[in-house]
Amino acid sequence: MGRKRSFAARWRWPAAALLVLLIGLGVVWWHFIHWTPSRQNFPLQGISISSTDGPVNLRAFKVIGANLVYIEASHGANGRDPRFGENLEQARKAHLQVGAVHLYDPCVPAERQAANFVTTVPRDGDLLPPVVALDKLADDCPSYVSPEAVESELTTFLNQVEGHAGKAAILRLSQRFQASYGIASRLSRDLWLEKNWFQPDYAGRPWTLWTANADLRTEASANPVHWVVVQP
Repeated sequence: MGRKRSFAARWRWPAAALLVLLIGLGVVWWHFIHWTPSRQNFPLQGISISSTDGPVNLRAFKVIGANLVYIEASHGANGRDPRFGENLEQARKAHLQVGAVHLYDPCVPAERQAANFVTTVPRDGDLLPPVVALDKLADDCPSYVSPEAVESELTTFLNQVEGHAGKAAILRLSQRFQASYGIASRLSRDLWLEKNWFQPDYAGRPWTLWTANADLRTEASANPVHWVVVQP
């Protein structure tokens, strides 16, 4: 009996330590998925949404402190987010600052993409500057597209979209797109960078918007959202 008690005692402490570790990890994870940057440091904060997020109650996000929302509007030459109109109307009713996002495709001519954006997004001076999301690489294009051609076509797209919006666009720049094309140092536009919980520095210059938590859980939604802050 004594040997059995000794064996049980040897395993009791490792099991207790493991339980404490699991509880500690759970607390840390809970903190991270609910974390947003300090309002003192970043007074303007909000969300970025698309149809993949399902129905989003923007009034509820207004109540918990969102100031703005960026809504996916279009992608490539023909893609349109099916919830853009509904989300735009809801954002206005919730008295949120609102802007539109285009997912840029380096495989598609700039003129066709610009036409898609300007026919999807109304010309409205109250909208925030348009955002061009840069993540897809030309590596996946059916035919070769040089880095020089990527930059040239992107410049054409920006000029046309900015003419429609009456405002300079913001580049939502992924780390892999920047690593491939160095766009941050080649195009003089405000930047939107992405990195969970820690301020990003991969563009080599300051950012204007930051996706601080791409998996934020809040009482405003059953689904996680992308939480965005504005550089003061």
